[in-house]
Amino acid sequence: MTIPMDAPVTAEYYYKVKWGYQEEFIELFRKNHYPVLMEQVKSGRLLQFQAFEPRFHGEGRSDWTFMTVLVLKNWQAFGDGSGTAEIIQRLYPDQAVYKREEQRRFEILDAHWDVPLKPVPMG
Repeated sequence: MTIPMDAPVTAEYYYKVKWGYQEEFIELFRKNHYPVLMEQVKSGRLLQFQAFEPRFHGEGRSDWTFMTVLVLKNWQAFGDGSGTAEIIQRLYPDQAVYKREEQRRFEILDAHWDVPLKPVPMG
């Protein structure tokens, strides 16, 4: 099955936060990354954003503690981060604070990986 290049692209982004830092990670994500994503929704680059964490401790695989699902407009939007720097500059004029907090958000991670998904037709 050939997927048209202009079809929406769904990707899952997994994060494994170091033990004891989950709340700090979510707070930093909510403060510094979520507003950038919402600006991308407004611009049409992103069609949808959702965030999840496991409902129960120890359920299933324990290799992630926070996950986001993004639906991007198309493959070009998936590969094109242009405009992101301008959004960040506009939303966070104190770039020193922003960069320090983003560095901290990644310091408290054990792992991070992205999974672009391929639809599987079922009929």
